[in-house]
Amino acid sequence: MRDVFVIACDGTRLMPTSRYRARKMLNAGKAVIHKHQPFTIRLNHASEKNTQPIELCMDTGSEHIGVSVKSEKHEYVHAQYDNLPDEKERYASQKIYRRTRRNRLRYRKARFDNRRKPEGWTAPSIRNKKENHVRLTAMYAEVCPITSVVLEVGQFDPAALQAMEETGEVLQGTDYQRGKRYDLANLREAVFTRDRYTCQVCGKSVKDGVILHAHHIIYRSDGGTDRLNNLLTVCDRCHTPKNHKPGGKLYGLKPVTGTFKDATFMNIVRWHIVDEIKALYPDIEVRHTYGSYTKASRRELGQLAKTHANDAYAMGEFHPKHRHREEHWKKKRRNNRCLAKFYDAKYIDVRNGSKKSGQQLSCNRTKRNIPRNNPQNERVFRGQAVSKGRISIRRKRYDLQPGDIAIWNRKPYSVAGIQNRGAYVKLSNKKVISIKNVHTKYHCHGWRFISDL
Repeated sequence: MRDVFVIACDGTRLMPTSRYRARKMLNAGKAVIHKHQPFTIRLNHASEKNTQPIELCMDTGSEHIGVSVKSEKHEYVHAQYDNLPDEKERYASQKIYRRTRRNRLRYRKARFDNRRKPEGWTAPSIRNKKENHVRLTAMYAEVCPITSVVLEVGQFDPAALQAMEETGEVLQGTDYQRGKRYDLANLREAVFTRDRYTCQVCGKSVKDGVILHAHHIIYRSDGGTDRLNNLLTVCDRCHTPKNHKPGGKLYGLKPVTGTFKDATFMNIVRWHIVDEIKALYPDIEVRHTYGSYTKASRRELGQLAKTHANDAYAMGEFHPKHRHREEHWKKKRRNNRCLAKFYDAKYIDVRNGSKKSGQQLSCNRTKRNIPRNNPQNERVFRGQAVSKGRISIRRKRYDLQPGDIAIWNRKPYSVAGIQNRGAYVKLSNKKVISIKNVHTKYHCHGWRFISDL
C-alpha cells in the first residue's frame, strides 16, 4: 500500500511518511487518524515543517485516470482510477422515472421555447467525469504539500482516427464531407446498402422471404451507439431474444472499429479541467503536456509498459528511482436506487429435462405485433414449474455497502454484499457472518480499492 500522509497539529501539510512510522506514532499516542482515503494521520505535538517540492501528474481520460504523486527521490502514489462506465444510461433512466412521476401529479402543458442552458453547460455524464479529475487533485492537495500539477491534454480527430483504423488512409479534402452515408436517405438504408441487403449471420436476403433488421453489435443497454460500424444487417429469424443471450449467434460480436467516445470527451473538457484546477489552487503551478511528449519520456525512462499510471509517472520533472506499487481503484456508486429485483420462474425443459428460466423458454418475439405462435416459439417446451417468479424489495438502506472495509477476527476484509435483509454480511473471502460480529466498519466513500497491480 501507499505511504501515509501527515498533517501537523495546526493543519499544515507535511511530507508523507512510511506505514511503519505511522503505525508507531499511532500506537504511542503521538498521532491520530485524520482520514482514511487517502490514509492520513494528524500529529498531536509540534514538529518541524520542512517540506520538499512535490508534483502531482495526471494522465487524464474518459474511462481511466492515471495519477502519480512524487518528489525528487520518492514516488508516494502510483495508481489508476476507473470512472463509472454506465453514467449516461443512469442519467437517462433517471430522466424517464422523473418525467413519469411528474406526469402523475397533474397535467403540464408541453413547453419547448423556455429552456435556456447556462454558458459553459456540459452534459451531466461528461460533467461527472470532468469533476472526478478535479476531485482526485483536491483529494491529494488537501493532505500533501503539492507545489505543481501536470495534466496531459490532447486534441483528437475522430473521423481521421476511424479512417486510419479501417483503411489505413488519411482523410483529405472532401473526404470529411462525403462519408459512408453520402447520398443515402437514412442510417437504415446505409446499413443495408453496405451489407448488400443480406443477413450477415445466415446469408439470406429479401428474395428468400425474410425481413431485415439493423442490429446493434454492442447492445444499446451496454452503451452501444447508432454509428454505422456498430450496426449489422440480420434477418428476423436470426434477430431473436435467444440469439442475444450468451451462446447465441449475436452474442459477443465486436465491431470492426472501436468507439471514439474517449476522444470526443477529451476534445470537450480538456481545457475545462485545467482551468478549474487553476482556479481552485491559485498558489499551485498548473501545467499541461501532450501525449507525444509523454510517449517519448516513457521510452527514455527504460521502455516502461504502456499503462495510465506509468504515463503519469513519465510526466513532469521528477522521475525518482524509488517507485511505488501500482494500485487499481474504481469509482463506486454511492447509492443503489434499484429497490426491487425480479427473480424469474424456473421450468423443466421437456426436450432434455434441464432446468431453465422463463426467459430462456420464451416466445422469442421482438415486437408485440408478432404473434406468440411463431416459428421461434419455445414456450411449448415448458414442463413442470420448479419455482415461481418473485420480486424482492429492499425497504431500507444497509449500514454496510459493497466495497466497505469490515474488521472481523482482527483482520480487515472487503464487503462483497449484504444478505438476509441486512442481518448477514458476505466478505471478500466468501464467508458469510453475522453483522453483529463485525467490530469496526470503514466506508470506502467514492473510490473502491480493487488490487495492487
